[in-house]
Amino acid sequence: MDEVIMDQIMYVAHQAVSWVASVAIIFGGVVPYIPQYRDIRRTQSAEGFSTYVCLVLLVANILRILFRLGRYFETPLLWQSIIMIITMLIMLNLCTSVRMATELNTKRRSFTATDSKDEEIKVPKRLFLDFDWNYFWSWSRFVDYLQCVLAFTVMAAYVTYLLLDSVLFVESLGFLAVFTEAMLGTPQLYCNYRNKSTEGMSIKMVLMWTSGDTFKTGYFLLTQAPMQFWICGLLQVCVDFAILFQVYYYSRYPQKPISHTTHTTSAKAL
Repeated sequence: MDEVIMDQIMYVAHQAVSWVASVAIIFGGVVPYIPQYRDIRRTQSAEGFSTYVCLVLLVANILRILFRLGRYFETPLLWQSIIMIITMLIMLNLCTSVRMATELNTKRRSFTATDSKDEEIKVPKRLFLDFDWNYFWSWSRFVDYLQCVLAFTVMAAYVTYLLLDSVLFVESLGFLAVFTEAMLGTPQLYCNYRNKSTEGMSIKMVLMWTSGDTFKTGYFLLTQAPMQFWICGLLQVCVDFAILFQVYYYSRYPQKPISHTTHTTSAKAL
Protein backbone atom coordinates (compact mmCIF):
# COMPACT_ATOMS: atom_id res chain seq x y z
CA MET A 1 0.00 0.00 0.00
CA ASP A 2 2.83 2.35 0.91
CA GLU A 3 4.54 1.61 -2.39
CA VAL A 4 1.38 2.55 -4.31
CA ILE A 5 1.12 5.86 -2.46
CA MET A 6 4.79 6.57 -3.04
CA ASP A 7 4.42 5.82 -6.75
CA GLN A 8 1.48 8.21 -6.96
CA ILE A 9 3.45 10.93 -5.17
CA MET A 10 6.40 10.46 -7.51
CA TYR A 11 4.09 10.57 -10.52
CA VAL A 12 2.48 13.81 -9.36
CA ALA A 13 5.89 15.32 -8.61
CA HIS A 14 7.16 14.31 -12.03
CA GLN A 15 4.13 15.84 -13.71
CA ALA A 16 4.56 19.06 -11.72
CA VAL A 17 8.24 19.34 -12.64
CA SER A 18 7.45 18.64 -16.30
CA TRP A 19 4.75 21.31 -16.27
CA VAL A 20 7.04 23.91 -14.69
CA ALA A 21 9.81 23.07 -17.18
CA SER A 22 7.40 23.40 -20.09
CA VAL A 23 6.17 26.80 -18.90
CA ALA A 24 9.78 27.95 -18.43
CA ILE A 25 10.67 26.83 -21.96
CA ILE A 26 7.63 28.51 -23.51
CA PHE A 27 7.94 31.90 -21.82
CA GLY A 28 11.58 31.99 -20.70
CA GLY A 29 12.81 33.21 -24.06
CA VAL A 30 10.77 36.40 -23.97
CA VAL A 31 11.66 37.45 -20.41
CA PRO A 32 14.78 39.49 -21.38
CA TYR A 33 12.68 41.58 -23.75
CA ILE A 34 10.30 42.78 -21.04
CA PRO A 35 12.81 45.22 -19.46
CA GLN A 36 14.03 46.08 -22.96
CA TYR A 37 10.50 46.97 -24.05
CA ARG A 38 9.88 49.04 -20.92
CA ASP A 39 13.20 50.85 -21.33
CA ILE A 40 12.43 51.80 -24.93
CA ARG A 41 9.02 53.11 -23.92
CA ARG A 42 10.46 55.03 -21.00
CA THR A 43 13.32 56.66 -22.93
CA GLN A 44 11.49 56.89 -26.26
CA SER A 45 14.72 55.73 -27.88
CA ALA A 46 15.40 52.45 -29.66
CA GLU A 47 19.06 53.12 -30.45
CA GLY A 48 20.30 50.50 -27.99
CA PHE A 49 18.20 47.73 -29.51
CA SER A 50 18.98 46.30 -32.93
CA THR A 51 15.92 45.34 -34.94
CA TYR A 52 18.12 42.75 -36.67
CA VAL A 53 17.73 40.75 -33.45
CA CYS A 54 14.03 40.58 -34.31
CA LEU A 55 14.85 39.57 -37.88
CA VAL A 56 17.08 36.68 -36.81
CA LEU A 57 14.60 35.40 -34.25
CA LEU A 58 11.66 35.67 -36.64
CA VAL A 59 13.51 33.69 -39.33
CA ALA A 60 14.76 31.10 -36.83
CA ASN A 61 11.37 30.46 -35.25
CA ILE A 62 9.45 30.40 -38.52
CA LEU A 63 11.89 27.79 -39.84
CA ARG A 64 11.58 25.83 -36.59
CA ILE A 65 7.78 25.66 -36.95
CA LEU A 66 8.16 24.45 -40.54
CA PHE A 67 10.72 21.89 -39.37
CA ARG A 68 8.06 20.34 -37.14
CA LEU A 69 6.04 19.45 -40.23
CA GLY A 70 8.72 16.97 -41.18
CA ARG A 71 10.21 16.05 -37.80
CA TYR A 72 8.26 15.92 -34.55
CA PHE A 73 9.57 17.66 -31.46
CA GLU A 74 8.09 18.62 -28.09
CA THR A 75 4.95 20.79 -28.17
CA PRO A 76 6.38 23.35 -25.66
CA LEU A 77 9.12 24.11 -28.19
CA LEU A 78 6.45 24.79 -30.80
CA TRP A 79 4.66 27.19 -28.47
CA GLN A 80 7.99 28.80 -27.61
CA SER A 81 8.45 29.68 -31.28
CA ILE A 82 4.92 31.07 -31.58
CA ILE A 83 5.33 33.23 -28.45
CA MET A 84 8.73 34.46 -29.64
CA ILE A 85 7.35 35.47 -33.05
CA ILE A 86 4.57 37.47 -31.39
CA THR A 87 7.09 39.10 -29.04
CA MET A 88 9.39 40.14 -31.87
CA LEU A 89 6.49 41.67 -33.80
CA ILE A 90 5.54 43.66 -30.71
CA MET A 91 9.15 44.86 -30.37
CA LEU A 92 9.24 45.85 -34.04
CA ASN A 93 6.01 47.79 -33.70
CA LEU A 94 7.39 49.74 -30.74
CA CYS A 95 10.79 50.37 -32.34
CA THR A 96 9.23 51.58 -35.58
CA SER A 97 6.87 54.02 -33.89
CA VAL A 98 9.63 55.37 -31.62
CA ARG A 99 12.09 55.74 -34.49
CA MET A 100 9.61 57.59 -36.69
CA ALA A 101 8.68 59.91 -33.82
CA THR A 102 12.38 60.63 -33.25
CA GLU A 103 12.95 61.39 -36.95
CA LEU A 104 9.94 63.70 -37.00
CA ASN A 105 11.15 65.58 -33.92
CA THR A 106 14.59 65.93 -35.49
CA LYS A 107 13.04 67.36 -38.64
CA ARG A 108 11.00 69.80 -36.59
CA ARG A 109 14.08 71.04 -34.77
CA SER A 110 16.02 71.46 -38.02
CA PHE A 111 13.19 73.44 -39.59
CA THR A 112 12.71 75.77 -36.62
CA ALA A 113 15.21 78.31 -37.94
CA THR A 114 13.29 78.69 -41.19
CA ASP A 115 9.92 79.14 -39.43
CA SER A 116 8.49 76.17 -41.30
CA LYS A 117 5.09 74.87 -40.29
CA ASP A 118 4.56 71.37 -38.95
CA GLU A 119 2.34 70.61 -41.93
CA GLU A 120 5.31 71.06 -44.23
CA ILE A 121 7.54 68.68 -42.33
CA LYS A 122 7.58 65.23 -43.91
CA VAL A 123 9.71 62.22 -43.06
CA PRO A 124 10.72 60.24 -46.18
CA LYS A 125 8.93 56.90 -46.19
CA ARG A 126 10.86 53.70 -46.79
CA LEU A 127 8.55 50.89 -47.85
CA PHE A 128 8.99 47.15 -48.24
CA LEU A 129 7.28 47.16 -51.63
CA ASP A 130 9.88 49.63 -52.94
CA PHE A 131 12.32 46.68 -52.89
CA ASP A 132 15.21 49.02 -52.10
CA TRP A 133 17.92 46.87 -50.47
CA ASN A 134 19.60 49.98 -49.08
CA TYR A 135 16.71 50.27 -46.63
CA PHE A 136 16.08 46.60 -45.98
CA TRP A 137 14.68 46.08 -42.49
CA SER A 138 14.72 49.86 -41.92
CA TRP A 139 11.22 50.62 -43.12
CA SER A 140 9.00 53.43 -41.93
CA ARG A 141 5.87 51.44 -41.14
CA PHE A 142 5.21 48.37 -39.05
CA VAL A 143 2.98 46.97 -41.79
CA ASP A 144 6.03 46.72 -44.07
CA TYR A 145 7.71 44.39 -41.59
CA LEU A 146 4.53 42.31 -41.49
CA GLN A 147 4.52 42.11 -45.29
CA CYS A 148 8.13 40.93 -45.31
CA VAL A 149 7.53 38.31 -42.62
CA LEU A 150 4.41 37.07 -44.39
CA ALA A 151 6.20 36.88 -47.75
CA PHE A 152 9.08 34.91 -46.23
CA THR A 153 6.70 32.58 -44.40
CA VAL A 154 4.68 31.82 -47.54
CA MET A 155 7.79 31.25 -49.63
CA ALA A 156 9.47 29.03 -47.01
CA ALA A 157 6.25 27.06 -46.43
CA TYR A 158 5.86 26.45 -50.17
CA VAL A 159 9.43 25.18 -50.54
CA THR A 160 8.98 23.00 -47.44
CA TYR A 161 5.77 21.56 -48.86
CA LEU A 162 7.55 20.63 -52.10
CA LEU A 163 10.54 19.03 -50.36
CA LEU A 164 8.86 17.60 -47.26
CA ASP A 165 9.61 14.02 -48.36
CA SER A 166 13.33 14.73 -48.50
CA VAL A 167 15.02 13.70 -45.25
CA LEU A 168 18.09 15.75 -46.15
CA PHE A 169 16.01 18.90 -46.64
CA VAL A 170 14.05 18.43 -43.39
CA GLU A 171 17.17 17.83 -41.32
CA SER A 172 18.93 20.78 -42.96
CA LEU A 173 15.90 22.97 -42.27
CA GLY A 174 15.99 22.04 -38.60
CA PHE A 175 19.71 22.70 -38.34
CA LEU A 176 19.36 26.07 -40.10
CA ALA A 177 16.58 27.10 -37.72
CA VAL A 178 18.43 26.39 -34.48
CA PHE A 179 21.85 27.42 -35.84
CA THR A 180 20.47 30.84 -36.80
CA GLU A 181 19.20 31.34 -33.26
CA ALA A 182 22.43 29.99 -31.76
CA MET A 183 24.43 32.64 -33.63
CA LEU A 184 22.37 35.47 -32.19
CA GLY A 185 25.00 36.27 -29.56
CA THR A 186 27.89 36.55 -32.01
CA PRO A 187 27.17 40.18 -33.04
CA GLN A 188 27.47 41.18 -29.38
CA LEU A 189 30.65 39.09 -29.06
CA TYR A 190 32.16 40.78 -32.12
CA CYS A 191 31.03 44.23 -31.01
CA ASN A 192 32.78 43.77 -27.66
CA TYR A 193 35.93 42.56 -29.40
CA ARG A 194 35.91 45.47 -31.83
CA ASN A 195 35.38 48.04 -29.07
CA LYS A 196 37.79 46.26 -26.72
CA SER A 197 35.20 46.89 -24.03
CA THR A 198 31.86 45.64 -22.69
CA GLU A 199 30.80 49.10 -21.54
CA GLY A 200 27.07 49.65 -21.92
CA MET A 201 26.27 45.93 -21.89
CA SER A 202 24.26 44.66 -18.93
CA ILE A 203 26.04 41.85 -17.10
CA LYS A 204 22.71 40.83 -15.58
CA MET A 205 21.33 40.40 -19.06
CA VAL A 206 24.24 38.18 -20.10
CA LEU A 207 23.83 36.07 -16.96
CA MET A 208 20.15 35.72 -17.87
CA TRP A 209 21.14 34.57 -21.37
CA THR A 210 23.57 32.02 -19.95
CA SER A 211 21.19 30.55 -17.40
CA GLY A 212 18.38 30.39 -19.93
CA ASP A 213 20.48 28.77 -22.65
CA THR A 214 21.91 26.26 -20.16
CA PHE A 215 18.42 25.31 -18.96
CA LYS A 216 17.18 25.08 -22.54
CA THR A 217 20.04 22.83 -23.62
CA GLY A 218 19.46 20.56 -20.63
CA TYR A 219 15.78 20.40 -21.56
CA PHE A 220 16.72 19.37 -25.10
CA LEU A 221 18.90 16.55 -23.80
CA LEU A 222 16.39 15.27 -21.25
CA THR A 223 13.46 15.28 -23.68
CA GLN A 224 15.56 13.68 -26.43
CA ALA A 225 14.91 16.55 -28.82
CA PRO A 226 16.36 16.29 -32.35
CA MET A 227 20.16 16.40 -32.44
CA GLN A 228 20.18 19.83 -34.11
CA PHE A 229 18.56 21.36 -31.04
CA TRP A 230 21.03 20.31 -28.38
CA ILE A 231 24.14 20.75 -30.55
CA CYS A 232 23.22 24.36 -31.31
CA GLY A 233 22.15 24.80 -27.69
CA LEU A 234 25.65 23.86 -26.57
CA LEU A 235 27.07 26.29 -29.15
CA GLN A 236 24.82 29.02 -27.76
CA VAL A 237 26.06 28.36 -24.21
CA CYS A 238 29.67 28.56 -25.44
CA VAL A 239 28.98 31.97 -26.99
CA ASP A 240 27.42 33.16 -23.72
CA PHE A 241 30.46 32.06 -21.72
CA ALA A 242 32.73 33.75 -24.25
CA ILE A 243 30.87 37.03 -23.66
CA LEU A 244 31.17 36.56 -19.89
CA PHE A 245 34.91 36.02 -20.35
CA GLN A 246 35.05 39.30 -22.26
CA VAL A 247 33.36 41.01 -19.31
CA TYR A 248 36.04 39.65 -16.98
CA TYR A 249 38.97 40.31 -19.32
CA TYR A 250 38.09 43.87 -20.37
CA SER A 251 37.24 44.87 -16.80
CA ARG A 252 40.54 43.48 -15.48
CA TYR A 253 42.63 44.66 -18.45
CA PRO A 254 40.88 47.77 -19.82
CA GLN A 255 41.85 48.47 -23.42
CA LYS A 256 40.55 52.04 -23.64
CA PRO A 257 39.44 54.87 -21.33
CA ILE A 258 36.03 54.25 -19.80
CA SER A 259 33.47 56.93 -20.59
CA HIS A 260 30.54 57.71 -18.34
CA THR A 261 27.94 57.46 -21.10
CA THR A 262 25.38 54.76 -20.51
CA HIS A 263 23.75 52.76 -23.25
CA THR A 264 20.83 50.42 -23.46
CA THR A 265 21.93 46.84 -23.89
CA SER A 266 20.99 44.80 -26.91
CA ALA A 267 18.67 41.84 -26.41
CA LYS A 268 18.86 38.17 -27.13
CA ALA A 269 16.62 35.00 -27.04
CA LEU A 270 17.01 32.42 -24.38
